[in-house]
Amino acid sequence: MACIAEILMNRPHARNSLGKVFVNELFSALERLRFDEKVRVVVFKSEVKGVFCAGADLKEREKMDDAEVGLFVKRLRNLMDEIAALPVPTIAAIDGYALGGGLELALACDLRVAASSAKMGLIETTRGLLPGAGGTQRLPRCVGVGLAKELIFTGRQIDGHQAFSMGLVNHTVPQNDEGDAAYQRALTLAKEILPQVDIASGMAIEGMCYAQNIPTRDRQEGMAAFREKRPPRFIGK
Repeated sequence: MACIAEILMNRPHARNSLGKVFVNELFSALERLRFDEKVRVVVFKSEVKGVFCAGADLKEREKMDDAEVGLFVKRLRNLMDEIAALPVPTIAAIDGYALGGGLELALACDLRVAASSAKMGLIETTRGLLPGAGGTQRLPRCVGVGLAKELIFTGRQIDGHQAFSMGLVNHTVPQNDEGDAAYQRALTLAKEILPQVDIASGMAIEGMCYAQNIPTRDRQEGMAAFREKRPPRFIGK
């Protein structure tokens, strides 16, 4: 039976920041989902109230040398590419802060839903860094080049309403007392998507139907009628 899968991010002591172990766990989850034929939609959700993903784990990064930093940023970029390459629709449920790599993770998803109180931004330039996990490429595709440059150059944070008006998110909703309004809306959206057959399955069904049609007398009659420029006389066989 087709189902919705959820990737639950739960690293509360580090606000879901992207450290080595956390990134490895995300890779493992994606690998399992990629080959699960029952999964039709994937929702990314934070289990930490008020935070989607705070971006890179800078405390961990401080302990890396330059070569290690380069390799880890490349791995982050690969992670976002893996999310983008999943063969089913992906939805980011942004119920809190999505900053730096956290926003890049959301940008790698097909759809984004944000609480109106959520804060989003590629803030790397305020740390003397620059977006390195796809943000410079995916943000302009959502909001346009000019606005993307402004957000990246200034490191400005925007809320859910602003993100919706820019086209950064597909839906924005008022936050609820539980702090999971974006997740609830994302789940509703996922359920709307769920009944839709994926294109590979649809093409397989089309192929089987066409194979059944090939040997029929009606197909032969239709081709003959076209060749002879006359109305076809179908007999249902």
